[in-house]
Amino acid sequence: MKKIFALALVLLVALSCAACGSSGEKDLLTEIKEQGYIELCTEPYFAPNEFIDPTKTGDEQYVGMDIEIAQYIADKIGVELRIVPLDFTAVLAGIADGKYDMAISAIAYSPERASAMTLSNVYQTSDGYGFMVRAEDADKYNSIEDLKDAVVITQSGSVQESLYNENVMECKEFKLVANMTDGYLAVAENKADVCICSTESAQLYADANGGLYIPEFRFDIDPNMNGTVVALPPQGSESLLEVVNEAIAELNEQGLIEQWNEEYTAYASALGIE
Repeated sequence: MKKIFALALVLLVALSCAACGSSGEKDLLTEIKEQGYIELCTEPYFAPNEFIDPTKTGDEQYVGMDIEIAQYIADKIGVELRIVPLDFTAVLAGIADGKYDMAISAIAYSPERASAMTLSNVYQTSDGYGFMVRAEDADKYNSIEDLKDAVVITQSGSVQESLYNENVMECKEFKLVANMTDGYLAVAENKADVCICSTESAQLYADANGGLYIPEFRFDIDPNMNGTVVALPPQGSESLLEVVNEAIAELNEQGLIEQWNEEYTAYASALGIE
């Protein structure tokens, strides 16, 4: 009887501990519904995905295709959207640490990011990654080997930085900046020769400003890395991920993501925002 009682006590304690563990497990979607808002972190300097309309204030000043996607997700959950503007490296660190509910900031898929955070299905594919140079250097930089005498620049913490580290064996100097616009500007002002960039965004800047050129060169990468995704915290995001992926499927089925991309490209151009 003592053995039976002892065994029963052990089982009871084990079940109690299991119950405590499951009840304390965080479910982000439940928390978002309870608090009544979803907190989005983004770097608002990457038109047409996200940028600032200087004629507006508060959260309304943050506009772009990605902001529309975030608002759609918030409406689908039935909560308010709150926006936290950050540098891109802080966006990635914040979502990986679970400080924010969601990150939508032209975040490209990469295996490293997939291991550090929860990533959604791809909501947009891009033309890939290549170079931005000055127009007079159009024929000068069109391969990795051409960079050996160039000052190369790109955004810190980006896929572009990873592409540099993995592919570029030699260059005159390598610089990192907080956002891609600073990289584009450095090339335009002759402070760098080549900016490693997402070519679609770079083309938008070049069209708006003149004097810049996007060579035909593209990095040879995993096709998944040409996909843009929503990032969620690594823990407790399973239910939220389902909602996000449902939203992406609905938006693509309706053609809204492509529509927003075109609308906000024109919007940014009208504001003179690159």
